Amino acid sequence: MISVSDTALGQLQTLFSEQAAEQQVGLRVYIQSGGCSGFSYGMGIDENPPKSDDQVVDVNGLRVYVDAYSAQYLDGAEIDYVDAIMGGGFTINNPNAVKTCGCGHSFQTADSAGEAKACSH
Repeated sequence: MISVSDTALGQLQTLFSEQAAEQQVGLRVYIQSGGCSGFSYGMGIDENPPKSDDQVVDVNGLRVYVDAYSAQYLDGAEIDYVDAIMGGGFTINNPNAVKTCGCGHSFQTADSAGEAKACSH
């Protein structure tokens, strides 16, 4: 199950504010094959209801949707927010990652799944 740090929760609540309260809006977190280490992270606002196979985590009213494929690689991961002059923003701290790209957007798991591609970050 994925979790959200207090710092990230504050930032996300500001982003979602009234929109999330009025609609079934959630934060979709996913992985996809690619990136320089094999997998890359993605996240964005999802204005659609969760899919039947999604894991839905409620964190103080913020809904986080994770599809079944991504959930296996994000189990135990934490969404965090880093406030830095260079390279700040949302990050995912993933205990399943055995190798992470310097950009922080790409990772590799112990089973080496995913196809590595050139890093664009």
